[in-house]
Amino acid sequence: MENVRWSENVIVVDADYVDSVAFNLIVNFERMIGRRIPPADMARWVECVALDGGLRQGDHETQVVLLHAKGKRAMENFTPADYSTQLEGKAFQGNLGEFVFGAYPVESLVSKEEFLVDVVSLVCNQKEVKRVMVVPDVDKCYDMLRHALRHVDDDKRVTLFAMQPLTGGNFRQEILGYSLMSALGIKADEIKE
Repeated sequence: MENVRWSENVIVVDADYVDSVAFNLIVNFERMIGRRIPPADMARWVECVALDGGLRQGDHETQVVLLHAKGKRAMENFTPADYSTQLEGKAFQGNLGEFVFGAYPVESLVSKEEFLVDVVSLVCNQKEVKRVMVVPDVDKCYDMLRHALRHVDDDKRVTLFAMQPLTGGNFRQEILGYSLMSALGIKADEIKE
């Protein structure tokens, strides 16, 4: 990752974690609203994350860094989902510009959480990067991330996505569930009391 040309906008994702959150939302909302919910639309989801991270309509470039366990070949609750054939090196053009995907298996030398924190630190230290959106498993790495982000330059906009509000930290926060619900096609008027 050291020889990567970074974009102004970077989304760093613990892909295994977000895949499991999508699964939990699918199971719970299928029961709640009484219909089958298809896999999450990856393009729609990353656009929602980018919007929540402060990106606005225009001709931007956003890198999407998907970190996953070495043995995983694909996400189970997203489409497209296969890391090597459908995501790695692929891109799409949307209302927010171009989104370019990279999928990186985590080697056994380090935990996925440590690798994610290292990648986020690396990205935040790049001059050309202005906006960083991070989707971590906060239950496993929040303290490490908060520590790593405490000295990020004020000119960078860092947004952390979690399923519940978090305390402290030198970053903005957004609720992960909203972007996933949109990508799963769940509409607010379907959710009944």
